[in-house]
Amino acid sequence: MESQRKNEKWDTIIRPRKGWFDIDFKELIRYRDLIILMVKRNFTVMYKQTILGPAWVIIQPLMTTLIFTVVFGNIAGLPTDGLPKFLFYMAGNITWQFFASCLTNTSQTFTSNRQLFGKVYFPRLCMPFSTVLTQLINFGVQFLIFLAFVVFYAVQPNSAVQPNGRLILFTPLLLLQLGILGLGFGIIISALTTKYRDLQMLVSFGVQLWMYATPVAYASSMIPEQYYFVYMLNPMSPIIELFRSAYLGVNSFDPVTYCISVMTTLVVLVVGILLFNKIEKNFIDTV
Repeated sequence: MESQRKNEKWDTIIRPRKGWFDIDFKELIRYRDLIILMVKRNFTVMYKQTILGPAWVIIQPLMTTLIFTVVFGNIAGLPTDGLPKFLFYMAGNITWQFFASCLTNTSQTFTSNRQLFGKVYFPRLCMPFSTVLTQLINFGVQFLIFLAFVVFYAVQPNSAVQPNGRLILFTPLLLLQLGILGLGFGIIISALTTKYRDLQMLVSFGVQLWMYATPVAYASSMIPEQYYFVYMLNPMSPIIELFRSAYLGVNSFDPVTYCISVMTTLVVLVVGILLFNKIEKNFIDTV
């Protein structure tokens, strides 16, 4: 009897994860259909019982950009490096909103889905990955609207908008970095909120403060030279500067600080995945 059991071949073996680095990334690929279903579910939940539905994807960045233009551009009179104010603020807004949405939504992974996690097994990382993909689709729609405005302003006589074709080629890398950075910070917070619920209360407030430490509502040229390098250590600052340099032509892209931003992003992702992997083993007992 024992010899027969030893000779049996099993299709699936379920075993507990023990180490910090015991992560099966191939499992995520096997569950790709589940990730797609989660993306569809996210859209359904996001726009359920709304009158305008998916139109909010377009309305929200346009209204936010208009408010920024009036408040920061006209009333406060903050400089925009000679660029059209509306286009300058829209470039910062859609970039920041993609990152902020990834961060805030993934930070709720454990607390918002504890009932589902307690009933059925699937790789827990499927949930934050599906959130990032959902926000990427939203960004794609907003990006198309942004491109329409870029073309409109660029064809005007003596326009200050001069897209940089070489930097535009970095767009896929830029989007990947934005998604990874939001995912990394989000899953770190989601892991910590299983024990420290205070973090969940501080996420929205912290993201708002972070925005004002990033060149979204103003140009980085306003920062005093002696503080500029420290300011650009914020991983989001070089990303937004690259985006504006690529599509608006403003000469504010610094390769050195951008490389530092990329390295910071990778560190945040690794730390986030390791911490997430460690917490998911027994989070159901603390949530």
